[in-house]
Amino acid sequence: MRVRQGYYHLVAIVVVLIWGTTFISSKILIERGFSPQDIFFYRFFLAYCGIWLLSPRRLFADSWKDELYLLAAGMSGGSIFFYLQNRALEITQASNVSFIICTSPLLTAALTLLCVRGERVRRSFVYGSIAALVGVGLVIFNGSVVLKISPLGDFLTLLASGLWAVYSLIVRKVANRYAPVFVTRKIFFYGMLTILPAFLTRPLMTDPRLLLEPAVWGNLLFLGLAASLGCFLLWNIVLEKLGTIRASNYLYLNPLATLLGAFLILHERITPIALAGIALVLIGVYLATKKG
Repeated sequence: MRVRQGYYHLVAIVVVLIWGTTFISSKILIERGFSPQDIFFYRFFLAYCGIWLLSPRRLFADSWKDELYLLAAGMSGGSIFFYLQNRALEITQASNVSFIICTSPLLTAALTLLCVRGERVRRSFVYGSIAALVGVGLVIFNGSVVLKISPLGDFLTLLASGLWAVYSLIVRKVANRYAPVFVTRKIFFYGMLTILPAFLTRPLMTDPRLLLEPAVWGNLLFLGLAASLGCFLLWNIVLEKLGTIRASNYLYLNPLATLLGAFLILHERITPIALAGIALVLIGVYLATKKG
């Protein structure tokens, strides 16, 4: 049993590390003229097509109530989460967004305690979460960036962080009644459906010459099949097996993956302050996710 639990912890780490490197692919696509909603739509479209090969038969949940839960998951973990985060990036500093979005494990824990009977928080979880969040701050701000308050942008980011907590609870609620592949497929569908209004202000990028560029379709395939299809499916399984609180704490590793990706691919420098932040995040995640 312990070996199996260790496997799910490893899966959570791999998923978060992949998510942390998606900024590189997104940056390449944005430089070629794609809007954030273009990238999101194509990501979920490719993921949806791929998951039909795994789950092609069942169309609807057992009840309209469960169908509405899946709609809410597609919005809270997909379209609205994504839209709010990117709107915030237009208003406030990227460092603010990166830091505030990492409050999602704490918000997930708070929401779980309010909504789920029998859930308790250990002292090590509190200490670990605080250490990890401080470490995230060191990694993101790197001792040279001052947090500047932008009320609207910071509020939108906090709202997006809260929506991810809602998403985690919804997946936990439906996971014991439906196969993870069915839940994930419905999330992709409703995510695509509810992002469509964003194209009223800027139409979807459909230029075939651009879409056929190797750098474009290669990065879209990575985002759609690896970061969306593979990672969302595995993350939904992890939420079921480890619980929302323990699994969500691995999200603190996201900025570490971003930092390492920037170092290896973009050749950005890692400072001693960032290294101290990495150490704090690793210690914090260990304390917050250990059992007993």
